[in-house]
Parts: sequence; C-alpha cells; structure tokens
Amino acid sequence: MDFQKELQIKVHEVEKTIGKYLPKEEGFQKSLLEAMNYGFLAGGKRLRPLLMQECYRLFGGRSEVIEPFMAAQEMIHTYSLIHDDLPAMDNDLYRRGKKTTHAVYGEAMAILAGDGLLNFAFETACKAFSFGGLSEQEMTRVGGALTILAKKAGIYGMIGGQAVDVEAEKRKLRLDGEKLLFIHAHKTAALIQSAMMIGAHLAGADEEAVKELEKAGYAIGIAFQIQDDILDITSTLEELGKPVGSDEKNDKLTYVSVYGLEKSKQDVERLSKEALDILRKRQERNEFLEELVVSLITRRK
Repeated sequence: MDFQKELQIKVHEVEKTIGKYLPKEEGFQKSLLEAMNYGFLAGGKRLRPLLMQECYRLFGGRSEVIEPFMAAQEMIHTYSLIHDDLPAMDNDLYRRGKKTTHAVYGEAMAILAGDGLLNFAFETACKAFSFGGLSEQEMTRVGGALTILAKKAGIYGMIGGQAVDVEAEKRKLRLDGEKLLFIHAHKTAALIQSAMMIGAHLAGADEEAVKELEKAGYAIGIAFQIQDDILDITSTLEELGKPVGSDEKNDKLTYVSVYGLEKSKQDVERLSKEALDILRKRQERNEFLEELVVSLITRRK
C-alpha cells in the first residue's frame, strides 16, 4: 500500500463528504455563515472525520449514516480552533498558513462563528435520524453516537480541558504533571476518542470494543498534543503553518516545558505503541488506519 497516495485519496473523499453539510452563504446572516465556512475550509488534516470513517469501516460499517457525524465532528473541532485563536485565548493571527477567523472577520463575528459551528454540528448530526431504511437498532446507535459526541465535546470533555488550560495560563492554577495530562486528555484527546468511538459504535461494535478504542484514542490524543508541543519549538513557520514558538511567546506551559524535550519524544513513542497494540490485536485489521496513527504522531506539521 502506498500510504501517502491512499491518504490523499481518502482526505479528498472526506473533504467532499463533509463539505456537503456546510450552510449556504445567504440571508441577512450571510457574514456569519461566511465566517463559519472560512474557518471550516481553511484546510487541515481532517483527522477526526477520517479516523471516524476508518473505525466505522474497521467494524464493517458501510452505510452513509456516518457522514453527518463526520461533518459534525469537524465542525466542533473547527469551532474550538476559532475560539482558541481569539485574543482572549491564544491570540494567534495565523493558522495553517492563513489568517485566523478573528483576524479576517473581527473578534465578535469569530465568536459567533464558533458558536454557530457548535450548534450547527448537532443539527447536522441529528440528520442521521432521517436516513431512510434504518432499523430500530440502528436508530438507537445514532442516539448513542450523539451522546458520545456531546460528552466528549462538553464540560467533561474538550471544554473542560480548555477551561483548566485557560486558568493555568493565567497562573490561577499551579500546573503540575497531573493537571497537564488532564488538559491534554480533555482538550485534545477527547475529540479523537469521540471520532473513533462513534465510528465503532455506529458500525455495531460491542461496548468492550468501543472502550478499547477510547483507550487508543486517549493514547493517540496525548501523543498528538505532545508532538504538537515538540513541533512548536523544533519546526518552522513553513512546516507548521503558524508562528513557531507561539507557546513560549504566550507564556504557555506545555509538556515539553514541564518534562523536557527528550522525555517528551520518548512518551510520544510509548503512547504510539500503546495505541497501535490495541488496533493490531484485533482479528480484523485496517492497515490504513494503523499507518494513519503512525503518520499523525510522527508528523512534522
């Protein structure tokens, strides 16, 4: 398998799938819809919908019912980035080599664009209920997938991690290793867990299998964030798509600043192995999914 070629094909397919669910830029609130779509279409790896799709296929899923959840997951991720870039948060003017939403549309509209994407994500996911031909069991799975999506994105998931991160940056909390892992587990890993769990759940995986993917998603998410922290000090603007050293500039405590560069690299390798061991022990294998995990954790941008 030529992984890079396969990745390019699959990302293109994901782009077409999730793009179908974007709002039309019309009406008196057109500026809001433009700002929402600007953030959504600004590029990116499409990691979460891709992971969701591949986990769905890993467990034999073939229906289009996964599609609105793929779009919803990426909308939630995009809204979190729009808000993360705001002056009240990280105050970044560039992401993925392009100006951030608030730099283009202003702070107020960027806040509303994030709010709009979060709400529209659940409106989009609920469209799965209207798919024709779903059995009662499949309808129940859609409800379960919505529960996973809501919890992992909410106060016990990503938003909870973001809150602790904000307090830590303002020095209202003394950040230690335990709090740092809490932030990474909730702010970053939660949406990766959500994507993998929803994919498996919608395909009919049992509870034990879904929990195993939740563990794998945790390991992938933590490793992904540590690698992000590493790249912030070792990469370049061209590779990273945003200013290098922004964490230090913003006086932000990271895994690297707490544990050092060498231990950070070792932990990325350890966590990567944990995630891959979970995926490889299944009788059914998804070689592309395994290669995807490796590529994400060892990425340079």
